[in-house]
Amino acid sequence: MRLDKGLCTDCGLCLVTCPVGALRDDGGTVILDLDRCVECHACFRSDRCPVGALEQDELAWPRAVRAMFSDPFGKHPSTQHMGRGTEEVKTNDVTNLVTPGTAGIAIEPGRPGVGASLRDLEKITRTLAPLGVTFAPKTPVTSLMTDPTTGALRPDILDERVLSAIVECTAPVELVPAIVRALREVAGSLDTVMSVAMFFAADRDVDPDADRDTDGLPTPAYFAGLGLEPSIWGKTNMGLGRASQGGVGR
Repeated sequence: MRLDKGLCTDCGLCLVTCPVGALRDDGGTVILDLDRCVECHACFRSDRCPVGALEQDELAWPRAVRAMFSDPFGKHPSTQHMGRGTEEVKTNDVTNLVTPGTAGIAIEPGRPGVGASLRDLEKITRTLAPLGVTFAPKTPVTSLMTDPTTGALRPDILDERVLSAIVECTAPVELVPAIVRALREVAGSLDTVMSVAMFFAADRDVDPDADRDTDGLPTPAYFAGLGLEPSIWGKTNMGLGRASQGGVGR
């Protein structure tokens, strides 16, 4: 983004449109903090500026990464999906990414109002890689890795910021406790918030008070034993595509 100070009247109408506080009032003068800006273009699309002082720039690499993850109308080259560029396991009935005996894991650093640096994102991927996870192929974050076995990201993008990003991976169910412990530890070193979602192959009869269901998969009680409080706002993704061989995701 670009703020044309030759046109800007410092009216401040644009300030509420920025989800990461990159537009701010500095003693009566409106400024655009380009380091904090994630190129979501919300301020531009809001059309709040009465004089048209906010303009979209032609973004070069590596700054273009910001818009790839933050602009809901942008497309990721790796997936051609808009927004954050990922469907996670919403299409598991077709992709069969999460199979019986495995956990699907989605870790999202950053949210509107906070944002996240890709350097913090790499802390997460480097923490997960040695534990034996498999990063999901053809996802925006995996496409930026120089070495999925270590979780290393391209060094030229580490100073970029995004609204949020999603790390997708799978791991054997028995690794879940070690993954939870590692994520708890790395969370303290991040300069942002982080949310974690886990997905398992669905069982038809789950006792929420049991530690495991009849297929040996973790239940809410299992995660409570790890010191986590699963959200009651869970959901079941019911795919409408042609089911792949193996099962359905939850």
